Amino acid sequence: MENSNDTTIINFILLGLFNHTQMHLFLFAMVLMIFIISLMGNALMIILIHMDPRLHTPMYFLLSQLSLMDMMLVSTIVPKMAVNYLMDTRSISPTGCGAQIFLFLTLGGGECFLLAAMSYDRYVAICHPLRYPILMNQRLCLLMTAGSWLLGGADGLMQAGATLSFPYCHSRKINHFFCEAPSLVRLACADTSIFEFFMYICCILMLLIPLALILVSYSLILAAVLHMQSVAAQKKAFTTCSSHLAVVGLFFGTLMFIYMRPKSYRSVNHDKVVSAFYTIFTPVLNPVIYSVRNKEVKEALKRWMEKYFI
Repeated sequence: MENSNDTTIINFILLGLFNHTQMHLFLFAMVLMIFIISLMGNALMIILIHMDPRLHTPMYFLLSQLSLMDMMLVSTIVPKMAVNYLMDTRSISPTGCGAQIFLFLTLGGGECFLLAAMSYDRYVAICHPLRYPILMNQRLCLLMTAGSWLLGGADGLMQAGATLSFPYCHSRKINHFFCEAPSLVRLACADTSIFEFFMYICCILMLLIPLALILVSYSLILAAVLHMQSVAAQKKAFTTCSSHLAVVGLFFGTLMFIYMRPKSYRSVNHDKVVSAFYTIFTPVLNPVIYSVRNKEVKEALKRWMEKYFI
């Protein structure tokens, strides 16, 4: 960023989520603890899937990618927030700000498409079990995973580059706890209406298209499950799918609440709280949801603990 007189780099100021009060110190400690648990939980999920041959299936490979994205997402936000709070500094460089925007959008967008891929995997497993090895082969699994990363990366690169191309000649105080494109664009001293329309289109593409695919997959799954004769088979299908639906509901619900609402209904403080939920709390919930509701993961964890700790 350049000011009007010279080429000095001027940092942005993140107003943050916490103040230096006793209550906020307690909340900050809670966030830090949740961050550590999130890293440990998702890392454990990746290790279990990698180490246990019984989990070497497309479903668990996609789940390991989800855990990796969650680890990276929470690591993009919390460490910088923690450093700023502990050192009583709120600044972030334009480069750091651009990196946060890019990584956040890459991981958030990638996770949307990855959840859609996971719903397709469940559709094939339940509706076409005999053809599952053919329809969900390793090549398709890798293509869907790579596509999720690439689509998220393309969105992140375009939005980060466009956001930082605007002149910021007045306030550089970002009313958020991390660099988010909409919060940063509000500070630009230029007409951003075209870019804001572009961001809205990106939201539709990155949120509604994967969500539509997920809803179609689960509509077909529900129809198939209701026609099953075996109660045990119905219960197993519902148990498997309920974990994924819980994650989908949490992730897409919070994202759509922030990015798809009309401007007249938006509140910066509400957005910060909801952003904290899906950037900090959702990543720690995912491994808990999948491990508690999944018998195979619990058995793999038991075998792993017996092998290395008992």
